Amino acid sequence: MNDNVFFDLERPVKAAPERAPSGWRTLPLEGRFDLVYEDAAGAWSNRSLDARELRLGPGRTLLGGIDARRGGYRGFRVDRIRRLVDGATGERIETGILDRLLGRAEAQRRADALRIRRQARARRKAAVAAVA
Repeated sequence: MNDNVFFDLERPVKAAPERAPSGWRTLPLEGRFDLVYEDAAGAWSNRSLDARELRLGPGRTLLGGIDARRGGYRGFRVDRIRRLVDGATGERIETGILDRLLGRAEAQRRADALRIRRQARARRKAAVAAVA
């Protein structure tokens, strides 16, 4: 008789099945966009989005952020965005939307990396100056 009710030593423990990678990649993306979006039923709507990320997945890409119309986080399929207007520059994009969003995410990534390097360099200089 086994007194251990939580773990049966006589039965082999099965390893947890390995989870296959989901295939989604998330790129941080900041900005304010006005977009014309076509939903799955074919209805068009105007949306204002405070963007947070660009999610690249198998077969689709989502632009995620805070939707002013619904008051919460929402993802929009990039292939259903018919027009994108950049809130900062006023630039209106109707073709090549995914390429523009990817380019902007990469530019923001480079700018963030440069900012982090500069901050680290300033901290190192301050630490050396404090020691001397």
